[in-house]
Amino acid sequence: MSGPARPAVPAGAALYIAAVQFLFVTTWTIYVVYLPRLLESAGLPVSWAPWIVLLDQVVFMIADVATGLHADRVQRALGRLGPFIVGVTVVSCLAFLLLPHVVLLGGAAPVLALALILVWAVTSSALRAPPWTLLGKHAARPALPWLTSLTLLGVAAGGAVAPFLGVVLKNVDPRLPFALSSLTLLAATAGLVHVERTLARRPAAPATPPQAPRVPGPTHAAWMLGIGLLAAAFQTHFSLNAAAQYLRFAAPAELEWLMPMFWVGFGVAMVPGGALCKRHGALPVMAVAALCGAAAALAAAGAGSLERLVAAQLVAGGAWGCMLVAIFTSAAELGRSGREGLALGTMFAMLALATIVRIGAALAGVPKSAALAPWLPWVPVALWVLGGLVIGALALRARPPPAVAA
Repeated sequence: MSGPARPAVPAGAALYIAAVQFLFVTTWTIYVVYLPRLLESAGLPVSWAPWIVLLDQVVFMIADVATGLHADRVQRALGRLGPFIVGVTVVSCLAFLLLPHVVLLGGAAPVLALALILVWAVTSSALRAPPWTLLGKHAARPALPWLTSLTLLGVAAGGAVAPFLGVVLKNVDPRLPFALSSLTLLAATAGLVHVERTLARRPAAPATPPQAPRVPGPTHAAWMLGIGLLAAAFQTHFSLNAAAQYLRFAAPAELEWLMPMFWVGFGVAMVPGGALCKRHGALPVMAVAALCGAAAALAAAGAGSLERLVAAQLVAGGAWGCMLVAIFTSAAELGRSGREGLALGTMFAMLALATIVRIGAALAGVPKSAALAPWLPWVPVALWVLGGLVIGALALRARPPPAVAA
């Protein structure tokens, strides 16, 4: 017997949005790789680079919520979101394209470089929540986990190639990758107009069928808290701990091959994670995956060989993949009343907040602190357990009441 039919056009739309997300992630990687060099050529201190990346995340956190709210208004007023995404992306890509050329402007270069970075950070928020809103608006609820898993493949691929981009681009003139990434991203984003028109010709997503008396669902604030804890655990595990753990067994030159192991596990978990969310619900899967992530982080901290460490990182990546599928699915479900943009915007804001905390910890010297560094391997374990408990409590609260026998 074949499985349930999956609508071909929404699946194609999800893969198209995955390609846009992949290009956005690689554009961000190119920006981070070249930022110190760009600052230096514009006459700004290289030491500003991590602080500017921190500011970018603060801007993302604010703009994600604002863009999500605006996306909801655009949908209600015009019924079309694609032209809004493309219009803002034109500004974003133009700012990104001009960044390597600002050094030609002499004394005005420092101010214009910072202005372009700010414009790019604000406008690129249009590529975070709004494209996902298209799926939340048009997809039937049972298909959401499957479509979300397809879309997140772009994020997984972008994360996997990031270490290689950092090596390949070291000696390349920044004008070439900035131009290629800007134009490619803009061309891909323009296709979202066609994707939305195609989806609009399909019947609207069916409403949720009548059920037994509903119990209160997860509160938005508690849901955000849980996501923040899970994301902070991921940031600590991957960005602060993984490289140091690998260096116990491998040379620095091998990191470009070892760091993507996490994203391999992430990518492999996408489709199974979507299937689990469809069968058991997003919140229970998120909670269980968080506990699996905690176990994997614990195994990575105590790994006695490179092989065991790689295995632990693969499992940790898979756990985070399942968590992220469940996070996006729960966000889309939370906003099904026409507030998809707000739910997805606040979700992205919590992911940005976790990045801010991680960058702040690095700037504060936590990874190099003799007193604090030994505790870092245990932080993701604690955060994933705590986040899993918060989400697990919400999952129990959202369970429908048992049927009463007549």
